[in-house]
Amino acid sequence: MKKIIVQAVLLMLPLLGMMAQSQKKHNFEVAKNLEIFNTIYKNLDMMYVDTLNAEETIGTAITSMLRSLDPYTEYYPDTKKLKSLLTGQYAGIGSVIRYHQKLKRVVIEEPYEDTPAAQAGLKKGDIILAIDDSSMVDKNVQQVSNKLRGDAGTSFILTVKRPSTGKIMKMKITRKAIQMPAVSYYGMKDGIGYINLNSFTEDCSKEVRRAFTGLKHQGMKGFVLDLRGNGGGSLAEAVNIINILVPKGLTIVTTKGKIKRANNEYKTRVEPIDTVIPVAVLVNENSASASEITSGSLQDLDRGVIIGTRTYGKGLVQIPMDLPYNTQMKMTTSKYYIPSGRCIQAINYKHGSGGYTERIPDSLTHVFYTACGREVRDGGGIKPDVEVLADSLTNIVYYLSGTARDSSEVMFDYVVDYIAKHPTIAPAAEFSITDEDFEEFKQRVLSSGFTYDRISDEALKNLIKTAKFEGYYDDAKQEFENLEKKLTHNTERDLDRNKELIKQVINSDIVAAYYYQSGAIENTLSYDKVFKRAVEILKNSDEYKKILSPKGEN
Repeated sequence: MKKIIVQAVLLMLPLLGMMAQSQKKHNFEVAKNLEIFNTIYKNLDMMYVDTLNAEETIGTAITSMLRSLDPYTEYYPDTKKLKSLLTGQYAGIGSVIRYHQKLKRVVIEEPYEDTPAAQAGLKKGDIILAIDDSSMVDKNVQQVSNKLRGDAGTSFILTVKRPSTGKIMKMKITRKAIQMPAVSYYGMKDGIGYINLNSFTEDCSKEVRRAFTGLKHQGMKGFVLDLRGNGGGSLAEAVNIINILVPKGLTIVTTKGKIKRANNEYKTRVEPIDTVIPVAVLVNENSASASEITSGSLQDLDRGVIIGTRTYGKGLVQIPMDLPYNTQMKMTTSKYYIPSGRCIQAINYKHGSGGYTERIPDSLTHVFYTACGREVRDGGGIKPDVEVLADSLTNIVYYLSGTARDSSEVMFDYVVDYIAKHPTIAPAAEFSITDEDFEEFKQRVLSSGFTYDRISDEALKNLIKTAKFEGYYDDAKQEFENLEKKLTHNTERDLDRNKELIKQVINSDIVAAYYYQSGAIENTLSYDKVFKRAVEILKNSDEYKKILSPKGEN
């Protein structure tokens, strides 16, 4: 036995030597390149034709270095930005602003409820002219935003012009700490409780717990957690939210990194509120990180049905790190693994040659199993149990709504005028513009000279160009001409074809002006087909149980 141990040790000696040599080489490369960088900057600072801004020049170098790693490792020379990211809090007036293409001015898009902007009486469409003595006439959105934000408790004079009256108004506004609610809206519809969670910021689980408890007291028979568009945040908050629905003492997330302190287990720590109520979680391609921990863990534990489209696929964990001179960074330190043992990271970040990405194909993912034996896979995000594609914006609606960079402002202006003419509207859940209202809007669009890029028209032009190049055009000339006639630009026809979708977008914009973000979400639920599918499943216990059963079982 002693001889075997000695032989094993002797076999390991070359391996240990190689590891030591490799580490020594790595340390030398680090020291060498740091010395080179230091020398380059010293020479630039001493001899370059212009005086260098050290913070800007070295900051650019740091940013470029981190960019070669992954998109989540970031440097923050201003600690306020990272704090705002982690807490969802900033000091300002509490309003979304936008650039009005036609006016060439920054305007108020949407004041948030119970904020200085709302309390001062700012309305959608108000044109920002000046902040104190500084004119904002030729400023962009970022420049105006920087002036609106500041230390909590400080005041300024805001000068705006209200387009509906032409009146110029001055108002004193005092900035305050703006804490955006993590729960944008919660309520009951057809006996089904609904919570819309927009971010996993500090203490968001307390908001969700309060909302969930309130819905239970109202007698909800099923529960929908909407994580669509939720880009994530705190891992611990995700575990706390899962804990509302699953027993105490379960391991939800395991993190694994290069160093020991990056390895952690996150367990549910308190008694749940409800472990039996049927649950549906809504997700889409913009649900990431903590949203995927929540939806994926509930899927792995067979505690809820996941509905929507495949999630983003972020299985990396970051921690904030303090740096000298009151700077900070957010660093990727580990990967996380949910209850089935899978990591859902969709992209490998390669660090050689300046960094590049490699998406993991489905063929290279691995099978894991949920608590009751259903197959799930790692890599590529969370695949829903029930796939439901949401209605996407058609091209004309995309340009009308202001989403496109060179969009028309005709819809924005119509909403501003509608608000000016209507002091009150119906409750958020019931409101909709009438067919007469839509006709008025349509005539505005037609008389404005509104145009938009039609993808089909561009595709046809490219096809004709290719056919001519390859010599096929003459033989198919008649077919091309017939197709071109059918695809002729007709804005009125396109408006009528997209009438319901256009009305939905206008409804949401108008409702937000009266009932804020929560009202806009409540309004959209009446035609949200992903939510409607969730309600159908939660009300059908047989279908719900079948989805959560291993394949082939009823």
